[in-house]
Amino acid sequence: MTTIGVTPDIMDTAQPAIDTRRAIEHFDATLERFRQVRMTEPKASSDGVLEAARIVMTTREGLDALYARVADVEAAGVFTGRDWAQPAILQPVLAVRSLRQSKAEITVIEALSELRLLAVASGDYFHPGISAEQARNFLTQVMALNLDLLSGQMSEADRERPQALGAIVQSLYQYLLARLGYESILASLVNEVRRLLSQRPIQTNSIKEMISQIAKCLFDPDIETAGTEGAARLVSALFGPTKGCREDPGVTTYVERLSAMDRDALAEEASGFSRAMHETGLVSAYHAVFLRHLRGRFDDLIPEALGLSMTGIDALQCYSALVYRLIDEAIFPATSQAVYGLVMLLERGTLFTSPVAAGLWRQIELKLSVSTSQTLREVFGDAHPPRVFLLAGVLSILGLPLGVGQGNNPTCQSVIGLSMWAENDADYLLQLVAWAARDDEVLTRFEGQRISSKGLESGLAKEPPLDVDAVSLILVPHLDRIYMEMGRLCGDRDDDLHRWINPEFYGWWVGHGFRVVVDMQTGKLDDYAGFIRQFYASYHPYYNGHMPVIHPQPAGIAVTDSGGRYVGRHAITILRVALDAEGEMRVYFYNPNNDSGQDWGQGIVCSIQGNDELNGEASLPIAEFASRLYVFHHDPLELGDVEAVPAEEVARVMELGRTSWAVNS
Repeated sequence: MTTIGVTPDIMDTAQPAIDTRRAIEHFDATLERFRQVRMTEPKASSDGVLEAARIVMTTREGLDALYARVADVEAAGVFTGRDWAQPAILQPVLAVRSLRQSKAEITVIEALSELRLLAVASGDYFHPGISAEQARNFLTQVMALNLDLLSGQMSEADRERPQALGAIVQSLYQYLLARLGYESILASLVNEVRRLLSQRPIQTNSIKEMISQIAKCLFDPDIETAGTEGAARLVSALFGPTKGCREDPGVTTYVERLSAMDRDALAEEASGFSRAMHETGLVSAYHAVFLRHLRGRFDDLIPEALGLSMTGIDALQCYSALVYRLIDEAIFPATSQAVYGLVMLLERGTLFTSPVAAGLWRQIELKLSVSTSQTLREVFGDAHPPRVFLLAGVLSILGLPLGVGQGNNPTCQSVIGLSMWAENDADYLLQLVAWAARDDEVLTRFEGQRISSKGLESGLAKEPPLDVDAVSLILVPHLDRIYMEMGRLCGDRDDDLHRWINPEFYGWWVGHGFRVVVDMQTGKLDDYAGFIRQFYASYHPYYNGHMPVIHPQPAGIAVTDSGGRYVGRHAITILRVALDAEGEMRVYFYNPNNDSGQDWGQGIVCSIQGNDELNGEASLPIAEFASRLYVFHHDPLELGDVEAVPAEEVARVMELGRTSWAVNS
């Protein structure tokens, strides 16, 4: 049996008295039988192996034994055919659910996977699908979301879990903590939270939960937290950003304090709230309470509380009645994050497009359908009427067009539409929201033919997306069905169907020129050099006559994992192409996949900060981006000089593509 490094046993001595040696021997024998069966039956069940592993996990030395066998578990195919076979796609929030759900086999395979990632992070095991840094970041987030286990005391719910699953998860957590070290985990966690926040996501629930767990540790006298000033700043931004709420007194107490404050004290509070919000992108629930207190009493302090620039102040002054009504109707502690959306909506000057202001007035008064209200209640609860959560979601997406994410759903085409419309055609987005939320229907046309989302079969997403923002929750199912219907209406054509669908689906600004890198009949590369030259001549300022990207353009990329292996096609939008501060030409793009900082192998790591990215943008040097490009749109009337693109640049891009996703094309 192949083994790797182990650590001293930390299993709780209160575990059932199971013979460790016999349990491990039984596991080894079961794993070997499974390995042999899998050689002839690829879909053979792994339930026996997982049950044997569960028994081992209940013993004193069980986690050490399984840690030493992660290579054999992987080689036998225990993860094959499941999400765990591709560790780079695993999500910490889902891992937490897997660890603490009722099905033993799911908890056990998640525990085995995390032992595997621990070995990768520690340098004891090499996995081609995930780097040591990625593995450590993943475990950091999982541990952050399970910090309630740090004290060693199980909750009643964990104690009552069948088959010793509560004890197993707690022991696993302690094992991870002992190997990785709490201090390094906390520091890594702070960096990870800041990295995620730098992208200014709309959905911050999981991030806030991570910070909540950090706060519990910071105030636990038995936990060493020296050198965690960064963590303290995150906690204060969320739970005590100002003098008046520094110790997190609770909303009721804070309201009483506000009533006793004079104007100078309120002005100081306003400054503290805006500073914390703009520094982190997080909005404290106290910030919402404060804004509601100012309304009608000290409206002149609202610009300071929002941290507005002259542009934002101009928008507020021009549309003060609308802005104040939006605060009254949408800003509450439960929707506090929408404050930042409102701020950025004002800063972007979105209200200066008159149909947007009118559309927001309609949204305030919009009567939601029964099904829309029910869906919103199921996801966001009953703290406020459903229309409040939807209105707050509208503010967030209009203010942060690059902050919308697809969640764990195959809906990238629809989500880049939301982002493009929020950025470029906000009044159209408001119309779509009104149709979907009020009428349970979205209307559009494809090549002159009317399409209604009513009655259409599901698109790529077979289940409604639930882990998304309020606008996506209501609108994406309609858009997903419409996109698929457009594909059906195309019938058989001689090119990739996105050529016809995208201009009709997204808008007139989508280039009618279109290029796909492969032959649609054979699936093989088709004039790869010409494809690259045309992309450079369309987008690279040196070869397209210094023409900027005027409107976001949809594009398709061939996503690869950290080993450079092909994962699948994915929709993004090209936002701009420009020189960074170091003089390197980069493509700046929007990726709806929740976290844009991805490793695509071959040293190609998408940057999200440090290379002149705006919040929510990802970027790559243009050659690296082009090496993963699959389809793109362009304006055939504005094509630059294809022959001016250097041959060595074309050769470099082709080499990167042919040795990664296109290795078999």
